Amino acid sequence: MVLNKETFVIEDSKGLTKKHFFIGIIGLILCIPAYLMDSQQFFHSYLVAFAFWVTLGLGGLFFVLMHHLTNAHWSVVLRRIAEAVMVSMPILSIFFIPIALFGVHDLYHWSHHDAVTHDLLLQRKAPFLNEPFFLVRAFVYFTIWFLIARSLRNQSLKAMCEGCNIKMRRISAVGTVLFALTVSFASFDWLMSLDAHWFSTMFGVYIFSGSYLTMICFTILIGLYLRNRSVLEKEFSIKHYHDLGRIAFGFTVFWAYISASQYFLIWYTNIPEETLWFLERWKGSWKTLSLVLIAGHFIAPFLIFLFYNSKRNLKIIGIMAGILVFMHWLDMYWNVMPGFQHHGVHFSWVDVVTMLGIGGIFMAFFWKNYFGSPILPLQDPRLKHSLK
Repeated sequence: MVLNKETFVIEDSKGLTKKHFFIGIIGLILCIPAYLMDSQQFFHSYLVAFAFWVTLGLGGLFFVLMHHLTNAHWSVVLRRIAEAVMVSMPILSIFFIPIALFGVHDLYHWSHHDAVTHDLLLQRKAPFLNEPFFLVRAFVYFTIWFLIARSLRNQSLKAMCEGCNIKMRRISAVGTVLFALTVSFASFDWLMSLDAHWFSTMFGVYIFSGSYLTMICFTILIGLYLRNRSVLEKEFSIKHYHDLGRIAFGFTVFWAYISASQYFLIWYTNIPEETLWFLERWKGSWKTLSLVLIAGHFIAPFLIFLFYNSKRNLKIIGIMAGILVFMHWLDMYWNVMPGFQHHGVHFSWVDVVTMLGIGGIFMAFFWKNYFGSPILPLQDPRLKHSLK
């Protein structure tokens, strides 16, 4: 990996892109026998992988929205990473097609006509939870995310000026409102409606908090990967890692706060159709996984990120970022699988190949977009301040 210090363009980047693309193709090929052997297992594993990578992409989009909306200076050095993540989102719309064409009936109980006929609650929700409207909403979500991401990326690649910054702030102001609405409704559609009898108005915020935390950790891991190859060693400084560590600490607490608030409100009201969702995750091996999630997603990172020095120690912050990314996948698994695996946790090889299939292609497009332009926005007037 060779960095041109004048243009800040990586000159030999195709190998990394091809490697991830090859991994993705192998994973997708292995998805075919997985689908033929057990379509329900396949689509639940596929949805876990899809939700993981979509939430990472949405975290990247929110990072850029907040960067422009707050006119931040410190994060200018990091912006290209988040931009490369968010503009890779369109590829994920393609990965939604198998769910739309073949997976709805395997995943969503409300899509079965017989089930709706014999269930009064599903009948009342049918104007919202029906296949045509479900697919239309998905199309709207991806269209909005694509338009926001593409607009911000195009402006970012132009010659920067004060007018450009103002324009990006205006796009971000509108985009943040649309982001909040679409992420909430997409979370309701794709994850919460797996059990259509359960509902939580906090669920969208809960998914968002995990997605942004994962994006922060992903940024840390990409920065360390580049640093180990002598790229952006000085530009992506210890102070940037410290700031990312502080955000990771804050959103670790925020994720736990939303999760606990959701749980305790439902526990307190004790309404049967609400409590069943948590009761299913508090028995057998699902209880063990719930405790692992509490420990790994909150307690451990809270205790480690609490200290100043740990946020400036690259080894510690790298390990914790990796753990939190894994915990986010476990969180998606914990949300999706209990409705399918009623008798306990059963990890499958299908979980691995779906992650590799979608993730390999996503990462190939990420590297292509990241290395396809200067990895620092050289014309941004705020860059000097960010470097300092």
